[in-house]
Amino acid sequence: MGFVRTDESRRTEIEEFRRMLLSCSGVVYKVGTEDEDNRRRVTAGKAIEHAVDQKLVCVTSGVSFFGIAVVKQLLLRGYAVRIIVDNEEDIDRLREIQISEEIEGSSSITSNNRIGVVVAKFNERQSLIEAFDGCCAVFHTTAFIDPSGFSGYSKSMAEIEAKAAENVAEACAATSSVRNYVLTSSLLTCIWRDTSNSSLSPVVDHNSWSDESFCSNKKLWYALGKLKAERVSWRVAEEKGLKLTTICSGLITGPRYFCANPSSTIAYLKGSQDMYEQGLLATVDVNKLAEAHVKVLEEMNKTGGGRYVCFDKVVRRQEEVQRLEQETGLHINTVSHDAVFRFKLSNRKLDRLMSQVHRCTTVY
Repeated sequence: MGFVRTDESRRTEIEEFRRMLLSCSGVVYKVGTEDEDNRRRVTAGKAIEHAVDQKLVCVTSGVSFFGIAVVKQLLLRGYAVRIIVDNEEDIDRLREIQISEEIEGSSSITSNNRIGVVVAKFNERQSLIEAFDGCCAVFHTTAFIDPSGFSGYSKSMAEIEAKAAENVAEACAATSSVRNYVLTSSLLTCIWRDTSNSSLSPVVDHNSWSDESFCSNKKLWYALGKLKAERVSWRVAEEKGLKLTTICSGLITGPRYFCANPSSTIAYLKGSQDMYEQGLLATVDVNKLAEAHVKVLEEMNKTGGGRYVCFDKVVRRQEEVQRLEQETGLHINTVSHDAVFRFKLSNRKLDRLMSQVHRCTTVY
């Protein structure tokens, strides 16, 4: 289970991963090749053996476009990273990076190995425990896309995503080395409610929760999947004493992001007209979101935790809608608006945390 991508999408992600490796001094990719069982289980040991004094963290789907951004930010901050992929094909493709002439010719890279890659299945809890072993923290960045669904995300995917999130949380709790768990959630887990309810607060922030029944009735499957995944993660964290932080992200933007992730973009934008009319259509740059993930992890080592909302732009004008349409290649159904919005998004909690690193704009 995991990303179901086109060949073109995979090639884009692999190329981005290659560029990332070459841009980060001291990085190399290695996978054990002794036998098939070792390849299937944790094979990152050799890649990390020279980084025993580094902080080792794990990133699920670290070769997705967003996963790559998180990995890069971690490497730039001196972390060692164990990347989880969900199939052997990605490992075979990534091995080509290791033997590229550019990497072989760089002694500064091969002298300090800080990346490992491992195959693990999200429906096999034991494989996740093995993958997490030795890591002090886990970032669960994986999304689940079903190409058979019209929007790229069908109803069944919501249950798959929730179960995977439950398995990851349970595996984190069962792995003695894991102290912190960061889950990439979505702003959609905060905004979808029955707006006929006059008692709703006009401010939508980290304390706001979408209504599961509302999402189901409106067939907002992507929102439902993210909501179920976050809810079950908090339940496991409370039951098992796991330190969890969730980051509720706006629509991810950035160079080439929409080309690599058309299905997730389509799925997120289902209901975009209502989001826009309520003042709740927001975006965030992929690199800013990755920075927020790393900053949140570092804050967890102190007192930080809980939910965070992250966005850097709220789409409020027709010209902004048109710009987003050009970037995504999608038509966003909207109507003329008088610029009076019932709700206001706020990421004040994250804004305070990021004040010395990056300010995600807060809207009041």
